[in-house]
Amino acid sequence: IFTILNSYILVINLKYENNLDSEFYVDTISNSQKFGNEMHELMAKLFPICRSITGDGVRKSLSILKNHIDLEIIEVKSGTQVFDWTIPKEWNITDAYIKNSKGEKIVDFQKSNLHVLNYSIPINNKMNLDKLKSHLFTNPNQPDLIPYLTTYYNEKWGFCLSHNQFLKLKEDEYEVFIDSTLEIGSLTYGEYFKKGKLDDEIVITCYICHPSMCNDNLSGTVIATFLAKILSNIETRYSYRFLFIPETIGAITWLSKNESKLKNIKHGLVITCAGDSGNLTYKKSRKGDHEIDKAVQNVLKNSSSDYNIEDFFPSGSDERQFCSPAFDLPFGSLMRTRYGKFSEYHTSADNLNFVKAEFLADTFSKYIEVFLVLENNLKFKNLNPKCEPQLGKRGLYRLIGGQKDNDAGIDELALFWVLNQSDGKNSLLDISNKSNLSFIKIKNSADVLLKANLLEMIN
Repeated sequence: IFTILNSYILVINLKYENNLDSEFYVDTISNSQKFGNEMHELMAKLFPICRSITGDGVRKSLSILKNHIDLEIIEVKSGTQVFDWTIPKEWNITDAYIKNSKGEKIVDFQKSNLHVLNYSIPINNKMNLDKLKSHLFTNPNQPDLIPYLTTYYNEKWGFCLSHNQFLKLKEDEYEVFIDSTLEIGSLTYGEYFKKGKLDDEIVITCYICHPSMCNDNLSGTVIATFLAKILSNIETRYSYRFLFIPETIGAITWLSKNESKLKNIKHGLVITCAGDSGNLTYKKSRKGDHEIDKAVQNVLKNSSSDYNIEDFFPSGSDERQFCSPAFDLPFGSLMRTRYGKFSEYHTSADNLNFVKAEFLADTFSKYIEVFLVLENNLKFKNLNPKCEPQLGKRGLYRLIGGQKDNDAGIDELALFWVLNQSDGKNSLLDISNKSNLSFIKIKNSADVLLKANLLEMIN
């Protein structure tokens, strides 16, 4: 009884010594649905805003996020050279429509901001149907949906509408109106930094440029916001940097302006397409064998859910900028159904009904588990390497055979694996992968052995 009691005390003490893998981890995962609901509510506030790679839509969105985290807002002037690119003119829009000769709005920006070709220059004119058709864009393969299209670096104007709407257009004189501006301004992005014990950083990026699309854009934005919010309340080993940037040009801009900081980046993840019902998908870094690649795959393998692993390819989201040859940073992307692989992608169907709170919660919880692994992936040295130590006298081994775990809840197989593999070369993640035991079991066993003076931390 005395031995078992000591074991219980040992585990209880360990639980409250490490906030990340006990109270924080358990409470966050157990409350993930609550966070999922709150993320979906935040998404609903952001959804109506017309965003683009520049402009007040981005600023308004970032100001809403500032209610949750202490974002720094950065402005980079139009015309600024960022590697091979130039910051474009700033685009803003207040209204747009097409009216028929009866004065009826047959296409209305106020009903869906996807109706305007994003970055359209202003126009106020009347024209016949033939002339108008060259400025209309549809997707015949999805005739009920409005496609999302852009013209960032080509000054033109246009409207997007469902193909069924298009087919109903009759020969008429149409009034075409786009109240927009394209002028010297700036590119805007948000950055949140949390200092940890180390200067080494985990960087999380999401993009904040797409208008009214939930999975491809806002799911990453809201998850990143809540991850930053949660981590702000605890002490961490790593420093964390969260970037809320316009896709492509925003990542290029940040990298151009922050080359001196890149040496501190140890792990990076791009969050996108994270709220649909599909299986979780991990796109590896360019090299594919970084610690971040191993950590994410370990979490997915132990999740008891189906998942997909994809090798790096040089298209997609901002991982392609962070993984470009000169930088080759350890960046992967943990998402659900990959961009371009769901039928709602870049259409009006990517809405608040398509993204569900439960899937936001699940993706969020997997990111928390990845942080748990990275924060605790240390190496140890066995201080009693000549044969197995006598665990019974330390209260770490069952006195009666036939049980998988002893009465203190310590996995004995995990203890043996940690003792055997702790040679100063294998990390806890290595041991978890070799043993096919979950990282948390390996970590808990290492904590117990460390407390019993059977292990020594070497990093």
